[in-house]
Amino acid sequence: MINGSILKTKIFNITLICAFFLALGAFPAKALAQENKAEGAGKKFDPKETIMEHIADKHEWHMFGKSYIPLPVILYTDKGLELFSSANLQPQGTVYTGKYYNYMLINNKIKVVTADKQIDAVNNKKVWDFSITQNVASMWMTGIILLLVFFSVSGTYKKRVGKAPKGLQSALEPIILFVRDDIAIPQLGHKYAKFMPYLLTVFFFIWINNLLGLIPIFPGGSNLTGNIAVTCMLALCTFFITTFSGNKSYWGHIFNTPGVPWWLKFPFPLMPMVEFIGIFTKPIALMIRLFANITAGHILILSLISLIIIFRF
Repeated sequence: MINGSILKTKIFNITLICAFFLALGAFPAKALAQENKAEGAGKKFDPKETIMEHIADKHEWHMFGKSYIPLPVILYTDKGLELFSSANLQPQGTVYTGKYYNYMLINNKIKVVTADKQIDAVNNKKVWDFSITQNVASMWMTGIILLLVFFSVSGTYKKRVGKAPKGLQSALEPIILFVRDDIAIPQLGHKYAKFMPYLLTVFFFIWINNLLGLIPIFPGGSNLTGNIAVTCMLALCTFFITTFSGNKSYWGHIFNTPGVPWWLKFPFPLMPMVEFIGIFTKPIALMIRLFANITAGHILILSLISLIIIFRF
């Protein structure tokens, strides 16, 4: 069995190596180049604009350079449903005339505009965007990868009962044992098996998305876990599972914390209030920490690579 700290060190080293080679191979200088709107001459490189563009969610799936895969746009308006391809909104500044309104992409947001490309403030309030964005597509792709991987590993375990692990099973078993022995058992005790499916799902979902989004312009990669809506849903799932799975001992430690002086519990319930607030602050902290770490990591990598372009010119 591999020690948990050794495994974490190996994962970290592999991640750094991936980041280095992706930065060299998947981030050519011309991918950062920006062209003038009319004359076609290059304008001064703006790292802030480039960084914010790459970490933002988009209505197309960015590939190499300027190539992209258009994604479905789904808009619900007061007059009905609008369905069309995001290719109709490309390049930036293009106005698409839909069934009910005119639409244009402004800062990666679909806005209702007038014929002269002015934002229609009144009708924008009547449109709800349910489009399949890059983050949504990436989340679905991660789900498919998880299903393929775990069905394959599960099938191998069933076929090779009592035998040494092999192939993909051998590669993932140390990570599964790490989640079981270093996360689940120390925290949950003998009830760990009940929560292992959720812990493994969340662990691999976050890990795979972080690897895919290691370099924002890597084909198929996106800043999924750098989207606070995604981390919010993960935090909510953890909150509900923790809250509804809490037993008498769990709630007893919150409202009648053992080992605490009586005057901190009665007549003024200071400790119960702190522990009760902690029920909500813990998932909120998890939500913000993952979102902030991934977003900051992308910004840092892109900033360092942008220095190459800045010093080059």
